Amino acid sequence: MTQPPPPPPNQPPGPPPGDPQGGFGAPQDPPPGGFGAPTPPPQQPYGYPQQQPGQPQYGYPQQQPPTQPQYGYPQQPPTQPQYGYPQQQPPGQPPYGYPTQPQYAQTPPPSGGKKLSAQAQIIIAAVVAVALIVGGGIWYASSGGGEEKNDTAGATSGASQGKGGGNGVGGNGKEKAPANPQAKLAFQLPQPKVQDITDVSGSWLTDKAYVKTGVDSIVGYDLDKGAAAWTLALPGQVCGASRHVTADNKTAVLFEATKRVGPRFYQPCTEVGVIDLTAGKLVWSKSVTGGSAGDTKARFSEVTLSGTTVAAGGTDGGAAFDVANGNPRWSPKPNAQDCYDMGYGGGAGLVAARKCGPYDSQYVVIQNLNPLTGAPVSQFKMPPGVKYASIVSTKPLVVAADVGDTAGDGSGISDFFSIDEKTGKLKAKITADADRYAARCRSTEVESCTKVLVGNGRIYVPTEEHEGSSGEYGDETNEIVSFDLATGKPMTGKADAGDKYTLVPLRMDGGNLIAYKIPPYDKGGQVVSIDGGTMQATTLMENPSDDSVRDAENSFGTDYAEILYGNGRMFISDTMLSKPRASSSTKEYLALAFTTH
Repeated sequence: MTQPPPPPPNQPPGPPPGDPQGGFGAPQDPPPGGFGAPTPPPQQPYGYPQQQPGQPQYGYPQQQPPTQPQYGYPQQPPTQPQYGYPQQQPPGQPPYGYPTQPQYAQTPPPSGGKKLSAQAQIIIAAVVAVALIVGGGIWYASSGGGEEKNDTAGATSGASQGKGGGNGVGGNGKEKAPANPQAKLAFQLPQPKVQDITDVSGSWLTDKAYVKTGVDSIVGYDLDKGAAAWTLALPGQVCGASRHVTADNKTAVLFEATKRVGPRFYQPCTEVGVIDLTAGKLVWSKSVTGGSAGDTKARFSEVTLSGTTVAAGGTDGGAAFDVANGNPRWSPKPNAQDCYDMGYGGGAGLVAARKCGPYDSQYVVIQNLNPLTGAPVSQFKMPPGVKYASIVSTKPLVVAADVGDTAGDGSGISDFFSIDEKTGKLKAKITADADRYAARCRSTEVESCTKVLVGNGRIYVPTEEHEGSSGEYGDETNEIVSFDLATGKPMTGKADAGDKYTLVPLRMDGGNLIAYKIPPYDKGGQVVSIDGGTMQATTLMENPSDDSVRDAENSFGTDYAEILYGNGRMFISDTMLSKPRASSSTKEYLALAFTTH
């Protein structure tokens, strides 16, 4: 299999190739600054987003691959130009929930092809910084206040704009409020016994079954009674699962080739497979060699789906297969630039997070790929200080990263990057202050972000918990706010959780957000639909508040649980099991199901 040739170095990009083949929907600190700073704006009510001036492009446009790449594995990126100077944040802490976006200036290229001196670059950066400060002052003074299948398994979704709601966005969701939103516990799945820490990530919802990863197996459960409708035994433990599902209910998983045995209870994650969630069958399974694995099986850490392509990535490199039959589309290949695909984001598009370079000077490139060939359509080089990157959404393309390890809270996010997937140019950079926002990504996994949604041309993020209006003990609450992906500016309006509740966004439903409300100690959780334009919430479900059910629901930590909702049913499940303590008398569950039917 030949590889597409790399684009010529140091050449301006040509016209961008066409869009990749279609896909489907499926179930801090700012960087050190420049010159001067404006006077901070007056305080506004708690949780309201603070408007920011328009944000210039971060760095130079990235170089593009040839318009007609050959079949094969994505090539290493060309030499990338340097980035512009970051401008200084306004001093002082704005009220909680305000976005704080450092502005990045783009140093214009000199005429005649000569390189600017360091002094000249500093002067240009200073001029741009002053312009940004003036622009910021005008904005603050003049801005007004005021208020394919759905991705049932995922925390993100690039939903199209719906009709109705604020400014022509929001609404158009499939989930409707029942006549009585009071739910009952439908069933509970006991936690299986394991000998060591065991990953059970992976849960999916079809019109016939709730499907959940077990021990060396995947099981489909009846939606109402929880009885096992089918059980798929596997050679070893599932070690990766796609959050996307095809229109005919197929999904991709990774699993180990043999069962774990003591004393290590470890097997390499090498097998890629497609599961038919309706029939409960393994359609096919494959392993590949190559890349840094050499002649041994390549190890993978995550897998995704886009259109008719399954793509798996890891430190040994990336590989892709045809969903229908497992025929290979590309496999790991060694290269002189030490590049490898850490992982992929799927869904409406296929995007690779690619790490390149020697260990002491590695950098990360985001490549929008043709999912049939792996050829890059466009690429964007992440700024210095980015060791890993997570794909929040592939279309529109939104990437999260912890730049320079500045997040400091374990969230894996200091900034979101809104990128034009056709050209690879940065549209907006949105700073996600770890003290204000609660979205999370596993920094070493490419498609793992939770508590963040993309739709309606916006990114929606929850704020961290804070004291509610009553000021009583245990009265924590939060909001969901949004930013425009084209400009990075905060949007007006927010969804309030209400005192003693905390909102956790789950997925997009048309132009609406489906969100779970973590309850206070004496209530059951709720599921709400939030109009993506007006940010008004409608209750879809309220879980029982009696002690035993409430305690079982609260035993799942939302940072480490999978929550699915569809058609009046909610499922919450564990993603990691550990050997039970002999002294523990607490009853633990693999999953709980609630229903309004």
